[in-house]
Amino acid sequence: MTPIETQTERWSREAIAELYDLPFTELVFRAAEVHRANHPANQVQRSTLLSIKTGGCPEDCGYCNQAAGAETGLKATKLMDVRAVMQAAAEAKDNGSTRFCMGAAWRNPKDRDMPAIVEMVKGVRQMGMETCMTLGMLTPAQAGQLAEAGLDYYNHNIDTSPEHYAKVITTRTFEDRLDTLDAVRAAGINVCSGGIVGLGEARSDRVGFIHALANLPTPPESVPVNALVPVKGTPLGDMLADTPMAKIDDIEFVRTVAVARITMPASMVRLSAGRESMSEATQALCFLAGANSIFTGDKLLTTGNAGDDADGALFAKLGLTAMAAEAPRHPGLEPGSRCLSPAEESGTPDQVRGDEVVGHAR
Repeated sequence: MTPIETQTERWSREAIAELYDLPFTELVFRAAEVHRANHPANQVQRSTLLSIKTGGCPEDCGYCNQAAGAETGLKATKLMDVRAVMQAAAEAKDNGSTRFCMGAAWRNPKDRDMPAIVEMVKGVRQMGMETCMTLGMLTPAQAGQLAEAGLDYYNHNIDTSPEHYAKVITTRTFEDRLDTLDAVRAAGINVCSGGIVGLGEARSDRVGFIHALANLPTPPESVPVNALVPVKGTPLGDMLADTPMAKIDDIEFVRTVAVARITMPASMVRLSAGRESMSEATQALCFLAGANSIFTGDKLLTTGNAGDDADGALFAKLGLTAMAAEAPRHPGLEPGSRCLSPAEESGTPDQVRGDEVVGHAR
């Protein structure tokens, strides 16, 4: 079932393509207007991402060095001890992160893993940080366990457009991704879902990627936008490493951030993987275009990242401030309840219609 079969389409592909085709400065200006109408200007959330179980994943995602079939030399590990995760979370908080994300290289968690996962969520929440997990596909029962533990967000990226998806992953379908997002939403957990640009896709696929996210029954509260980091030994890393497609054009990347901001006004738009290779100017344009969250620290799961010191220096240079921690998003919500978006919590309409701002939502 496609995202738009369940409701009236908010944004057509044609309207999204029109946004992409705008003159660059016009697009960024419109995105900045939408951003300031829905979020504090010049505030960026700092998040930390920890790999709590690395490598050995049976999926064949073409970009991922944690896939069991990838020849990257990455050593598979077992699930981390809860105490070690708590120590990493405390260090992240000390370094200014307000959100702690935990990722495990699984197709899906086993029921035997859930007690430790639940303890991790509870422990990080007790520190006053937002919690996020990415564990692969979930059953409704597992989503319910995470909701009862107080998980704020569940990350499950759609990666790319429905049409391009099978060229990247064959071990699960685009619809499998949507089923997990449905289970997460039904459990009352906020959705974090985005994808990767630079997978060898065409602009039409970037249009399709944004279209699928913006037309989910409730758009994601958090939208990570990643630039592919080609890793030698992965199918896409080997295929794209020596081609012009190995690095997404900076202007096209900023366009994608801007279009995501316009079509999903109330969402947090996060600069994720690939940021360590971006210039300060490119990152500044992304912030201007509506990105308001980053992963900080020296590592994103298993790949390099800019680091806390570099991010602090960049924030100072750009006059950005770190976003303060928010209250838990859904204390006491019963499974099946829908979490409030930032816009709803402030009394503004959820996902303010983009056509009221820029005239392109059809």
